[in-house]
This record gives sequence, C-alpha cells and structure tokens, in this order.
Amino acid sequence: MKKNIYPPDADAHAEIKEAEEKAATEHKRVLLVFGANWCFDCHVLDLAFHRPDFSAAMSGYEVVHVDLGDDEKKNADVVKQFDVTLDRGIPTLAVIEADGKVVVSQKNGEFEDARSLTPEALLEFLNRWKPEAR
Repeated sequence: MKKNIYPPDADAHAEIKEAEEKAATEHKRVLLVFGANWCFDCHVLDLAFHRPDFSAAMSGYEVVHVDLGDDEKKNADVVKQFDVTLDRGIPTLAVIEADGKVVVSQKNGEFEDARSLTPEALLEFLNRWKPEAR
C-alpha cells in the first residue's frame, strides 16, 4: 500500500477532462475508480489492472483514480455527477463515454471486497463495458 494511487493534490475534474479528450481521440471509454490510498482493496484492484492478462481489456479505457480522502467526502461532487454509490464500500467504479455520459455506475459495492474477487469477475466487467472495436 505504498503506491500513491490517489494523490491528495490531484484535480479530479482536470484529470477527467483530460481523460475524456484522450478517450475521444483514441475511441476509448473512461474508467473512473473511486477510492483512497488507505483502502487495501483499492490497491488490490489497481494491481489487477496492471496484470499482463488484463492488457487487452484495459486498452479500451483511460483510467482516472478519484480520491475520496480520509473521510470519503472529498470529490463528493464528482461522486454525485457520475451517480456512484459509496455506502456499500470502496473501491467503486463508473464507466463513462468520452463526452461524460455515464455508461454504468456501481450501486452495490461490487468491487468493495476486491481481494476476494476472481480475475475473471473483473475481466468480465471490463470486457462488458469497453467500447466496441472499430
């Protein structure tokens, strides 16, 4: 948990805008990962994203880590904007189009216990929501 996945000084709005612009030019979607550096499961999920067998699925996304801070109240406007639910735990994910339109947002804490998820379950989610091949 030494990796600084969620830098406290990051500007979530600017990072999302930049990811949307890049996603538009590269025909990708944006994967928003809501979490915090203190969250063990957030680190587990991030490690999974970097697995070699995930590279094909991840290639369809621009990833933005949205820091929720120590009290899970930081970036509350971003949480609301992308219609994610935090009351079931973190990390939680949303997939958006390059124009900011929500494709899917988690409501049931699907990845809250990332340490017990199988790689296949995460790959299923990523493959289900990645953009169609051009």
